[in-house]
Amino acid sequence: MVISVGDKIAEVALTKVTSEGPAKINSNEYFAGKTVALFSVPGAFTPTCSAKHLPGFVSKAAELKAKGVDEIACTAVNDAFVMGEWNKLTGSEDIIMLADGNGDFVESLGLTMDASAFGMGKRGQRFSMLVKDGAVTHLFVEAPGDFNVSSAEYMLEQI
Repeated sequence: MVISVGDKIAEVALTKVTSEGPAKINSNEYFAGKTVALFSVPGAFTPTCSAKHLPGFVSKAAELKAKGVDEIACTAVNDAFVMGEWNKLTGSEDIIMLADGNGDFVESLGLTMDASAFGMGKRGQRFSMLVKDGAVTHLFVEAPGDFNVSSAEYMLEQI
């Protein structure tokens, strides 16, 4: 079942990219007590993700924070090392990278997709959401191949 507005984020292990290296975190602990703008990309270093999705959240970070967002997080079905390098090259310190190496997090959200035709296996769909104290308050899921409603610009218009 796909997560909906009002639902709580399920308890799943993620890997947070830190300056000291990968750190295992619990999703419930991460989202507790704060407002997080979370966006998911099918893969680090992929064309739309690198040219539009991540850069949009980087450029709009201050505006999102001015609207009450405490943290901005990006997740993908990639390992923490890939996510860390991607953030170093095209991201910023304003973006928290949450690696979902096995896809357990997107699976718990019901937002997986099969990218096997492209040699990528199971991935997360392109989406964004606003999570307040562990509960989803806004959810924007893209149609396959689209990039519109999961953008930072669209999120800013909605919150």
